[in-house]
Amino acid sequence: MRLMGLPNVKTYPEATVTRHAEYITIVFGGRDDEQTMNVLIKYIGGDAESAELWLLADLKRLSYKVRRVGSQDS
Repeated sequence: MRLMGLPNVKTYPEATVTRHAEYITIVFGGRDDEQTMNVLIKYIGGDAESAELWLLADLKRLSYKVRRVGSQDS
């Protein structure tokens, strides 16, 4: 999968990832603002945990400072 439409890492250097039952939420944080993106797990592929770990690794590769929050059942 190729990540597209992400906010500029210089403006939003932090990415907090939370796994839900059917999607993963990424909150991109900056100095005074944040942007939220929800990605359906079915678009990432694999099981939910694998998809989350892949996403974390790819965000880190793109120079975001990543943080993983425990999964949420919703």
